[in-house]
Amino acid sequence: MATVLVVEDDEFVRSAMIHELDRRHHAVRSAGCALDALREISQRPPDCVILDLGLPDLDGSEALRMVRGISDVPVIVATARDDESEIVRLLEAGADDYLVKPFSGDHLAARLDAVLRRARATAAPQVVRVGGLVVDANRREAALDGSALSLTRREFDLLAYLAARADRVVTRKELLTEVWRQSYGDDQTIDVHLSWLRRKLGERASQPRYLHTVRGVGVMLSAPR
Repeated sequence: MATVLVVEDDEFVRSAMIHELDRRHHAVRSAGCALDALREISQRPPDCVILDLGLPDLDGSEALRMVRGISDVPVIVATARDDESEIVRLLEAGADDYLVKPFSGDHLAARLDAVLRRARATAAPQVVRVGGLVVDANRREAALDGSALSLTRREFDLLAYLAARADRVVTRKELLTEVWRQSYGDDQTIDVHLSWLRRKLGERASQPRYLHTVRGVGVMLSAPR
């Protein structure tokens, strides 16, 4: 059982989702607008948020940005917009998954279960040390040679994933699937985030210390030798 916050202004759709989730023994709370949802998330954090994009007070994408400013709670975006570029933009902005309306109760339950499994798999306290790099996945903190690193949410996710697989080459496809939660996408997104991460680790692609690109395959994080 999980606590799920359904953010949907359409009363009929909201009631249908609550019914389906309640039938599967989840504890369900709901909000009809973005500001109420943000208040719920900050005061009583749920295990997952199902966020409609067509809210009356804020566009859902702006609401997603604000959620990410206060919480790392998994967010499934529910949208009638099936434009591929829009979906990619939302995933890059911090959504963990998406549902295109209309969707069945079984589809909703399957996506929710998958997101919760991923969240629980990374919820256990875990501190990884690679050379002078320390990554605390539970606290979402990272430090290099004793100095804290200031990382964005996506930069931390990328670093934590690579650090947990130190000395192994991670393919770009795996990064897209496991870090970006996408089955497709542009390699340039990965390159940009790797570039930002290298800068914060005090290195360059031409002179790597921790992040080593394996041409045509992917990237590997390893301790300096």
